[in-house]
This record gives sequence, C-alpha cells and structure tokens, in this order.
Amino acid sequence: QVQLQESGPGLVKPSQTLSLTCTVSGGSITTSYYFWSWIRQPPGKGVEWIGYIAYSGNTYYSPSLNSRTSISRDTSKNQFTLQLTSVTPEDTAVYYCARGSNAANFGSWGQGTQVTVSS
Repeated sequence: QVQLQESGPGLVKPSQTLSLTCTVSGGSITTSYYFWSWIRQPPGKGVEWIGYIAYSGNTYYSPSLNSRTSISRDTSKNQFTLQLTSVTPEDTAVYYCARGSNAANFGSWGQGTQVTVSS
C-alpha cells in the first residue's frame, strides 16, 4: 500500500522555477524495479508525462520538456522532487507524482496538486 503525496507552492510567477516534492510512504524509492514519475494535466486537456527517476537514480524526461526539467531525490527522506524552470502560464496544471513498474505504467498515484503560473 504505497502512498504518494505532492507538496509545494500553488502559485508560481512566470519565468521562475516550479518546485514540487513527492513524499512516499509504504515503500522505498530505491526498491527494485520501480520508476517514479511526474505527470501533469492542464485544465481541460489530457495528461502529459513529464519524466521519471528510476530506483537506480537514473532519470529520463519528456523530449518536449527535457531542457527545462530536473527530477532528483532524497533517499533519506524517501522523497523525489520536480523542478521545471522558466515557467509560463501554459505550465498551469494539476501535477501528480506516480509509481510504475516500468516507464509506461503508473499503478499508484498521488492525489495531485494544483499549480498556477501567473503574475
């Protein structure tokens, strides 16, 4: 019964960095062979996969967001984080963290957190 919970500021100014943390309980983020992803859903649109950090620490990002995305982790706190730089209002979305057994499977999700980019 792994649990994931997103946290971070709900409002970010344009050109600044969006930073979110996913806190995991009920399982270790270093356990083989899980992948820990960030996913977002803009209002009225479909979901978009942002990237993942694997149990090994390897990362991979969506090509469309690669230049602005960084995912890292703090194993002592069992947390992983998302940083998205140079944000614009188009980055406004509900952001989710999720766990999957491979890069394309997401069996466990957090509840999501709203992030609005506005001046």
